[in-house]
Amino acid sequence: MYQDEYRRWLAADLEDFDLKRELETIKDDDDAIKDRFAVALQFGTAGLRGTLGAGTNRMNIWVVRQATQGVADWVKTQGGTQTVAISYDSRLKGSTFAKDAAGVLAANGIKVRIYDALMPVPALSFATRYYKCNAGIMVTASHNPAKYNGYKAYGPDGCQMTDDAVAVVYDQIQKTDVLTGAKYISFAEGVERGLIRFVGDDCKAAFYEAIEKCQVRPGLAKTAGLKLVYSPLNGTGLVPVTHVLKDIGVTDVTIVPEQEYPNGYFTTCPYPNPEIFEALEKGLELAKKEGADLMLATDPDADRVGIAMKCPDGSYELVSGNEMGVLLLDYICAGRIEKGTMPKNPVAVKSIVSTPLADKVAEHYGVELRHTLTGFKWIGDQIAGLEANGEVDRFIFGFEESYGYLAGPYVRDKDAVVASMLICEMAAYYRSIGSSIKQRLEEIYAQYGRYLNKVDSYEFPGLSGMDKMKSIMDNLRKNPPKDFSGDKVVSVTDYSKPETTGLPKANVLTYGLEDGATVVIRPSGTEPKIKTYFTTLGKNLEEAQAEKDKLTEAIGPLLS
Repeated sequence: MYQDEYRRWLAADLEDFDLKRELETIKDDDDAIKDRFAVALQFGTAGLRGTLGAGTNRMNIWVVRQATQGVADWVKTQGGTQTVAISYDSRLKGSTFAKDAAGVLAANGIKVRIYDALMPVPALSFATRYYKCNAGIMVTASHNPAKYNGYKAYGPDGCQMTDDAVAVVYDQIQKTDVLTGAKYISFAEGVERGLIRFVGDDCKAAFYEAIEKCQVRPGLAKTAGLKLVYSPLNGTGLVPVTHVLKDIGVTDVTIVPEQEYPNGYFTTCPYPNPEIFEALEKGLELAKKEGADLMLATDPDADRVGIAMKCPDGSYELVSGNEMGVLLLDYICAGRIEKGTMPKNPVAVKSIVSTPLADKVAEHYGVELRHTLTGFKWIGDQIAGLEANGEVDRFIFGFEESYGYLAGPYVRDKDAVVASMLICEMAAYYRSIGSSIKQRLEEIYAQYGRYLNKVDSYEFPGLSGMDKMKSIMDNLRKNPPKDFSGDKVVSVTDYSKPETTGLPKANVLTYGLEDGATVVIRPSGTEPKIKTYFTTLGKNLEEAQAEKDKLTEAIGPLLS
């Protein structure tokens, strides 16, 4: 079966020399053919994501066209403006995939608003809302290695598509032959027909204006003398982040030269993810050389941001996503109360795998902190609910432990541009009062306790990986652990049972232990990994770390 599909592709005009050459190279390699053609990349709640290359199980123009035909079929049932916004990041083939998607939409009579240059996820979410689009498409594989690309689909609210919409799109994709089923005209023809237009300067200006309205202490950064080193990690962050920082008065910015401009090969780090040390290494070297107060890095599609803060001894310390979520929540609450801009009955939102320290901070400031499933669309869903009730101004902040933050309702996905602005403003503020981010973090720990949050990942590659992950999760449900290395399990929350959690169904298990620690186990929605999230609490960091190490050792055999 897969050999037949391979031969069909080999005989077709694929419009891409690289695809044809790849197919010819593997003609005698059954395993390579099977890997590319035995299954198709599945369109799910995170859209598509996969390795670049030839075949139904790879990212290429044919798979992108097929997926876009599914989106087009859904849009045509929706009425409204019959318009779709498109953006793309610096990944290989990104511009090509974006223009091919535009060509499919135009061939279906659907209008397109596409950015004239690469722009990040939040800019796509904003344009979708600004032009009152039926949908949005972002060509990105987020922070995956260079060999990947992907395709995220957004609904009319600028949030990633709902499960119901995804189900319809996937059903239409199944009915669309990957090589012959999608309608298509060239990008140039779509422009000539007036169906494809670029995103206007008015939309770009409105995006920046919406971000800058989220300042907590406007004008403060102009006089604080903050010294910053910034890396866009060869992605989309350079233009929007430096634009906003300049506007708020952060002008002493040194860009990491090797990571400044778009480069889909990501030659300076194997994994362009600001959560990992290797991605920040070049920036840290430069920060030490420049004596910067702060080193900041955004991922390729600029929806995540990671930082290193300067310590009193001149060294630099990485700040985790949980720590930054707590720092920003604390800063926004304290600053808005001080400035008299805190709304009545304020609401913040975090994911269920993010630190419980945020609950303590929110309680201190009288803020309602809501918990959602993992995935920023659920935070967007909370904002949408507030908006539907005419209470959108109650939303002050949302975050996930995976370095995703949002401080306003103008988009419905995480935004590293607004987060970069607020992190710099926060650093400038603490600098102006003779403090620092590091000092404030230590004060928070002294006030609420020394929480430690760590994430471990277990990879399951290959075609059998997903089956292995399913088997592990099934076994944990059938044979629930009674303890981890002697730490008794006192509560189990199974998020596959919405009747007990009050949240939508999800493949997540949370264990509460007798000593107050928690362990969360969930398969990744975008990668062949099971992730474990640990929260431990100790008198000091060493005690909390020792508890985490003990839990890791106990859980390893359960996930092998």
